[in-house]
Amino acid sequence: MENLQSIEQFEELKKGENTIFVFSADWCVDCRVIDPILPAIEENYADYRFVKIDRDQFIDLCIELDVYGIPSFLAYDKGYEVGRFVSKDRKTQQEIEAFMDGLKA
Repeated sequence: MENLQSIEQFEELKKGENTIFVFSADWCVDCRVIDPILPAIEENYADYRFVKIDRDQFIDLCIELDVYGIPSFLAYDKGYEVGRFVSKDRKTQQEIEAFMDGLKA
């Protein structure tokens, strides 16, 4: 999974197709819990591009997007937000996959 480098990169990436932004932070215990399952999710949803956003590095972007809890997921397609799984709760692989499956509906 690639890491977001700049706000400009975010603006470009969200214009693409099927992009999932994963909001995280190094200190977030719940984020570390899902780290081992993210490669399998990326593999199962290979038609999506996954980009990790460090909440602390991009706090203004998080505020702008109303992402106040992590880990959280925002889905974009061609410049439009098409889904969000945003909360402060720990997420399971099943919950993340259910969110991903809901994007295809």
